[in-house]
Amino acid sequence: MPGHRWTAALALLVSLSSAGPTGAQSRGFEPNDLYRMQSIGDVQISPDGKLVLYTVIHRDRAERPDSRAWLWDVESGTTSQLGERSFSSPRWSPDGQWIAFFGSEAERPGLTVLRVEGRQAFFLAPAAWTNHPLPSTGESLAWSPDSNAIAFVSATAGPENDAADADPAVISRYLYKPTAGEGITRFNDNRRLHIFIADLRTKRVLQLTGGDYYEHSIDWSPNGEEILFVSNREPNPDRVFNYDIFAASVGGGTIRRLTRTNSTEYRPRWSPDGKRIAFQGAERDLTSSETTMEDTHIWLMDADGGNRREIGAAIDNRQEPPGWSADGKSLFFGVRERGSTRLYRLPVSGNGTEGDPELIHDQAGGVVSWSVSREGTLAYAASTPGDLSQLYLRRGSHAARLTSLNDPLLTERRVAEVEPFTFESSDGFEIEAFLTRPLDRAPGSKHPLIVKIHGGPHSQDGPSFDITAQAYAARGWATLKVNYRGSTGYGQAFADAVFGDQNGGEAKDVLEGVMAAMRRYPWIDPERLGIEGTSYGGQLTNWIITQTDRFKAAIPIAGISNLVSFNYMAYYHDYLRVEFGSYPHENGLMDRLWEISPLRHVAQVKTPTMLVHGENDNDVPIAEAEQFYIALKDVGVETVMVRYPREGHGVRETGHVVDLIERSMAWYEQHFSSQEPAPAETSTK
Repeated sequence: MPGHRWTAALALLVSLSSAGPTGAQSRGFEPNDLYRMQSIGDVQISPDGKLVLYTVIHRDRAERPDSRAWLWDVESGTTSQLGERSFSSPRWSPDGQWIAFFGSEAERPGLTVLRVEGRQAFFLAPAAWTNHPLPSTGESLAWSPDSNAIAFVSATAGPENDAADADPAVISRYLYKPTAGEGITRFNDNRRLHIFIADLRTKRVLQLTGGDYYEHSIDWSPNGEEILFVSNREPNPDRVFNYDIFAASVGGGTIRRLTRTNSTEYRPRWSPDGKRIAFQGAERDLTSSETTMEDTHIWLMDADGGNRREIGAAIDNRQEPPGWSADGKSLFFGVRERGSTRLYRLPVSGNGTEGDPELIHDQAGGVVSWSVSREGTLAYAASTPGDLSQLYLRRGSHAARLTSLNDPLLTERRVAEVEPFTFESSDGFEIEAFLTRPLDRAPGSKHPLIVKIHGGPHSQDGPSFDITAQAYAARGWATLKVNYRGSTGYGQAFADAVFGDQNGGEAKDVLEGVMAAMRRYPWIDPERLGIEGTSYGGQLTNWIITQTDRFKAAIPIAGISNLVSFNYMAYYHDYLRVEFGSYPHENGLMDRLWEISPLRHVAQVKTPTMLVHGENDNDVPIAEAEQFYIALKDVGVETVMVRYPREGHGVRETGHVVDLIERSMAWYEQHFSSQEPAPAETSTK
């Protein structure tokens, strides 16, 4: 039972978190408001449940957001910042006396430990990463059960020469391109990830694994004898993506292989008694290094790799990484459901499940991270339709929001309402969409609609706070997000419905969603429609403007225009195999890909188009925008191309995000009619 001081503090926080704004809200959000917004990132509760370690993501500079760590005292409700340094992956020691994290000292990146009592920090060991594509990695550090040592993942030089430094550069690897981002190199750095162990008392660092593979996603066994990890040990791992689970002996580095499947396993976690291992898993042998059509579910197996069984089958939706309760009787994990990410607890026994999954956090929005203490106190971060992610604490069935980082801004701004609705597609699918209402609607006024398409395609949109949609709402515009077929959160059959049919049924879902929205909301102006999307959403934007001229302006962001060239220029080359069932050179797929490429139909485009791309994008290389740009110019379509330096796939730097929102609004306004909605203080449906 919570103590009296915790109960009193919690009651106060509930009151504060549920209270409305105290000042007059005169207007909606502006793009520059993003500089003032903060959110909660990583959340880790101390083993005894008395302190919550959490990172706050700051966006107050034009560069990429950075995170700083704080401690919340559960009993007193007081907070304290752990210095001004940037924290990555902070983790408690089992005895609760230390916090380990990745940071830097004298510009050296590496493993740092901080003594909670006294707050002294010291640099323990250098650490490096690789630009090799490694999707869906898990934990990069793990404490020994006695709190005397830390296992961590770091990169070492690989067996090949670094092609980036050669003149000429001679390429032999299939995955020769790196993942994208700031400070990108031209080629794969060929460094391998291996497991190291640092001793806190002696400061000695031991390399535990080596060789030509990559090890990551680690967890130290409760008996201290082994470290779990994930690695791709296929004969040709560059071409065939397939993680399996292994265990390395701490004493001698001997490796046990625990799975040998054609499907992929992710993020394994020992049970508290060390007898079982929980992990994310799939069943199909078609898994891409970029995405997976199959929803990952939660699985269990014995410590020797036997008795493997799926325990998350009761929930037919994509499931996030698992974590154990301290007594080993339950697993916690997030689940994507109808535009939100909800947190579940699943009781487990030695033979499988016992009881039904329990929904822990069911608010609209998304659970970002979570952690549970020995006595069951749960700390987590979650977003809502009205705010970015904030910190929550739950004891028993009693939960409260602890932080309100954006309240100073939220008291000055009105948050536009996000309303879900469903419609039936022309071929019988139930499709869900989310409409952000414009602010200041007057009876009889007409308002523009911006269609904003999510990427993936195996992703989802929902009601979570979106600064772009809110800025549009303040302009008097509605925003429509359609979870077209192929989206996650609606079951496996719905995710599979896009197989072999890109730019087909899902594009129709988007267009039919626009028609459904206009029927539902007669105040939408059919003469002022805009369309935009990022990644796969950019591809659909490119495609849709070849099929209709109903949109007055379009903004494809990091979108594919030529499925053939994309396949051979991206850093991954197996994505289309997963989405279509074969490589492009097989079964006549090459011709099919060209036929459904937007570039093939560019002569039909009439919509003014602003192409947006990151210079360092290796997911969808910028040549996809360059091809479409020249083709649109040849056709005579009004078009511009906006290229953001240092950006990889999508736009991340705060200054660039703000600039893109402002440019987008200017582009739409330029091509909408001059009629604007009449201002009003009240809104009607």
